[in-house]
Amino acid sequence: MREAAPLAASQNAGASVDSSAEQPVFRITNLKRHFDVSPPLLNRLLERKGRQIVKAVDGVDFEIYRGETFSLVGESGCGKSTIAKLVVGLNGTTDGSIEFEGQDIARHSRRDMDAVRHRLQMIFQDPYASLNPRWRVGEIIAEPIQVFGLLEGKAEIKQRVKELLEGVGLNAQDSEKYPHEFSGGQRQRISIARALASNPEFIVCDEPTSALDVSVQAQILNLMKELQQQHDLTYLFISHDLSVVYHISDRVGVMYLGRLVEVGEKHELFRRPQHPYTRMLLDSIPDLEMTGRARTPVGGEVPSPLDPPSGCAFHPRCPHATARCQQEVPLPIHNVERGFVACHAVEEGRLIATD
Repeated sequence: MREAAPLAASQNAGASVDSSAEQPVFRITNLKRHFDVSPPLLNRLLERKGRQIVKAVDGVDFEIYRGETFSLVGESGCGKSTIAKLVVGLNGTTDGSIEFEGQDIARHSRRDMDAVRHRLQMIFQDPYASLNPRWRVGEIIAEPIQVFGLLEGKAEIKQRVKELLEGVGLNAQDSEKYPHEFSGGQRQRISIARALASNPEFIVCDEPTSALDVSVQAQILNLMKELQQQHDLTYLFISHDLSVVYHISDRVGVMYLGRLVEVGEKHELFRRPQHPYTRMLLDSIPDLEMTGRARTPVGGEVPSPLDPPSGCAFHPRCPHATARCQQEVPLPIHNVERGFVACHAVEEGRLIATD
């Protein structure tokens, strides 16, 4: 399988993580988040309908190790952004655990969560909507410092804001400006500076480059990799862009309809994908080298999460589906280091990964 054509990012981007690293920073186990989207009770009684539950995340397991970038990729609506919000505590879980350095923060009260919140930060997708338009940039970046009580004196806070702005490639004078005076790429740099203001160890990046031009995307990715090395950061990176995922990631998790279907080291997953859905996603990348290799783009529509298919959720679109796939949910097969694939065809030997 041909690797995705990378963006023009730094040579160190996506470097492999030492397999002998310590215990994972995050361990996600059987994570579920269901949303009740039912009409009001009176409507349901009149129409004789039951509750409608969307299983946005339905039993997800993965681990993130210190210093690495773990990326989640998949089509829109697969549950990537929901996981991001669950990890940082913006949404509560329906079931499962989210262990951060051995503590299950999914069960934390608000007071308990306050003790670890400054160590977990998030960079949002839209730099136009994530910054308060009525605040100056200096106030936006200083807010986490003041809320978490990291510094007290105005002079110290101002100096820290200056350091953060310069650290993301902006000027100290920019602290006096408002967000609307900046371009999209500059606003995302401000968002990154705000995320770094609380001295975090773990940052969730929810499609931070999807609203930016391709050339600006490369600059932001380079900046994020440099900051990761400088501050010993760990990233959970959410994206639907495979070129971005290839560049920024150490390991990749492929999601489909609320579940992970494959997890693996970046180079191995792009070179030898195992799950049919992963193969189809990679086949959707334009063949700029014009190799003439047979390709099978992703076909069909994503089923409604209100009425997901039985068995393997991908079976209505899978060319390798059998009767077992329609009836039985595939269990993860841990056949690679720090990774797995959930597919009956792979388990039965009907589908073998090839270069």
